[in-house]
Amino acid sequence: MPVEGQGGSQVEAGAVFPKAHVLNRLIAKIVDLILVAAAVQLVPPVGWLAGLAYVLIADGFSGGRSVGKRLIGLQTVLPRARDVAGFKESIVRNLPLALAYLLFALPYIGWFLAGGVTLFETLLIIGNERGIRLGDEIAQTQVLDDGQLDRPD
Repeated sequence: MPVEGQGGSQVEAGAVFPKAHVLNRLIAKIVDLILVAAAVQLVPPVGWLAGLAYVLIADGFSGGRSVGKRLIGLQTVLPRARDVAGFKESIVRNLPLALAYLLFALPYIGWFLAGGVTLFETLLIIGNERGIRLGDEIAQTQVLDDGQLDRPD
């Protein structure tokens, strides 16, 4: 039975969405991290907090796309609801990365722990058949190539 998705598109109930390309996801995240680093450097008193805020809410922007995802052609979705992620889902799914960001502020041991969290999340993306990392599991989200949400399986 078809289910109405955002924008009136038809998606088959129970459809499984294919994994987004891992390299595209990594490139999109690097673009986002460059924006975070720029905020930290350009606005020193509040840049660090602005970077943390961006890490948390980035995937809640229009269409479930951070700046990096928009440039690369990805989007964060709620597969069960057949809808794009909002700010709430973005904050929940990015909590592990925000933890890594916070840990990185501590010299040496924090850098090691932040690297461990980031590596763990990356390995989950690579190893999971749907590309779901811990943050996605908690928020019940998935990253897809643009247009996958609108196309029946």
